[in-house]
Amino acid sequence: MTDIHDNPLDAPNADPFEVAVLAAADIARLSGVEKHDIALTLGSGWGKAADLIGETTATIPATEVTGFSKPALDGHIGTIRSIRTPAGKNVLVIGARTHYYEGHGVRRVVHSVRTAAATGAKIMVLTNGAGGIRETWTPGQPVLISDHLNLTADSPLEGANFVDLTDLYSQRLRDIAHTVDPSLDEGIYTQFRGPHYETPAEVQMAKHIGGHIVGMSTRSKRSLPARLEWRCSASR
Repeated sequence: MTDIHDNPLDAPNADPFEVAVLAAADIARLSGVEKHDIALTLGSGWGKAADLIGETTATIPATEVTGFSKPALDGHIGTIRSIRTPAGKNVLVIGARTHYYEGHGVRRVVHSVRTAAATGAKIMVLTNGAGGIRETWTPGQPVLISDHLNLTADSPLEGANFVDLTDLYSQRLRDIAHTVDPSLDEGIYTQFRGPHYETPAEVQMAKHIGGHIVGMSTRSKRSLPARLEWRCSASR
């Protein structure tokens, strides 16, 4: 069990990957599922989507899993669910997440991604509610993220860890998404630090530097580029 004021990730000498392995072991023990194939983090407005995936086999309070804590915001689910799809895949649905603007550091923010990888997930879908800059978009419209602009001046990577981000958002999985809905548009996600919303001038700045989507949630979760294959967003 992890209290918000006593998190192993906060120790300067902690190895975040080792903490993720401990969290994955907790999930396996509490869910009875040794390995998960896919992971999913549900952002604002996406919570009920988990009910459409398959049969829930276990629901775990996030505070029972190493490194996780109770969500700071009302409306964010504080559980981790294991769902079995009709095709026999085990999906790890992470309803508890830490936002960068909560001030706990990047380790806490990306812990769910590292934990998902430690459970065996090779694909992770991250969703969020975001602001759409393109005038042709309407509120609630789903948009695939094709690239991002990081305006947080921070990175989830630690040390001399140089990662090629050329193919950061898997074209393969975006193509699959288009077979489900050919009308899905794509755009470049621009992450600000938050927690305040952007000023009109900041939105125009994002537009001029190539951004199409503006938010403060998803981009900073990126921790394992080889594992995390695609994300989607919904324009606000």
